[in-house]
Parts: sequence; structure tokens; C-alpha cells
Amino acid sequence: MSLTMSTLSVPAFVRGLSILSTLLKKGEEHAAQAGAAPDAMLGARLADDMLPLGAQVQRASDTAKFAVQRIGGGEAPKFADEETTFAQLQERIANTIAYLHSVDAAQLDAGADREVSLKFGSFGADFTGESYLLTFALPNFYFHVTTAYDILRNQGVKIGKLDYLGAFGTR
Repeated sequence: MSLTMSTLSVPAFVRGLSILSTLLKKGEEHAAQAGAAPDAMLGARLADDMLPLGAQVQRASDTAKFAVQRIGGGEAPKFADEETTFAQLQERIANTIAYLHSVDAAQLDAGADREVSLKFGSFGADFTGESYLLTFALPNFYFHVTTAYDILRNQGVKIGKLDYLGAFGTR
């Protein structure tokens, strides 16, 4: 099997979002068992200058959907970032995964050499589709998934490395 933009991106994003969904379920269960307000955990953060749990999920979703849009063209769905409950975040993850499954693989594969320019405040960078995916989109996606995991751990949720890695196989 040769590596293509579609095989490097969509499965990784879907898998990461699915794992994130499982981690959120465990966080919600932990809050319920502890008698805490489940959705209060969504405002937890590791440091004052970092985004809270809910926003980490939103950024992981955005990174996945906008990466395939920037590389393959087309139009990704836009979400208002108004989720305030675990259920709403689960719906966002499900909608992001549905969008990723709908992306035309050939169109995404054709974007390896497409110019991708990013501008966020004072940050700006130009990439090819391939370099954007490998040096920015995937690392950024995993940063937000990992930070969500770390926040949940910090809140006492009983999760470990195997929860983060999720189901895997050798093929």
C-alpha cells in the first residue's frame, strides 16, 4: 500500500477523534460517580493560559476537518464552538467523523502539492499540502487530543496510556 494524503490523514483523524470520544465518556462517568457536575469538568485546564477541556475538543475537531479541506479543497462544516456539555461535544465529534468519511479520497490525494497558507494573528506559514499535514496539522491535532487526555487525568479520571492509544493491531 502506498502512502497518500487520504491514507495519512482521514484514518488518523478518525481514530484520534474516536479515542477522544471514549476518553470523554470516561470523564463523564467519573464525574457522575464522584457526584460532581459532569459538565463542570469541561472548563478545567492545565494552566491559566491554556484552553479548557471543551475547547481542546473543539480544536481537535477543527484541526481534522480544516486540514482535509485545506488539502483537498471543498467546504468543511463550520461549528459555532458553543458546546457546553459532554453530549454536545460527542455530537461534534460524531459530525466531524461523518464529514471526514464523506471526503473524496482522490480529491484529497490530489492536494499533496497544493499551496496551503495559514495566518493566525502574528503566525503565518506557507506549506504544500503534504508538508502542512505532516508538520502542522497532525502534530497540532495530537497536541489537542493529548492535552484533553492530560486534563482528564488531572481531574482524577482513571485513564492510562492504553486508553490514549485505543484499539490497535499489527495490520
